[in-house]
Amino acid sequence: MKDKILPPEYDQSSLEELTEKANKIIESLEKENDLGNSLENYRELLRLNNIIEKKFQKNLKSISEETKKKINNILK
Repeated sequence: MKDKILPPEYDQSSLEELTEKANKIIESLEKENDLGNSLENYRELLRLNNIIEKKFQKNLKSISEETKKKINNILK
């Protein structure tokens, strides 16, 4: 997987903060009666989803590497 640079407005945000933003967009989409007006919100939601997924994978990789190091230290 290629590591892409996250947009600056989301780079410093935690997974929880990004998830909260996504949930707010979902709530606004659910309340919207005219779906034609919500296209931009939907695009932002998809973008946020991709960013959340990338940050999650990055965190998972970091945790896995750290765990592997700890296991190797224990086995030595």
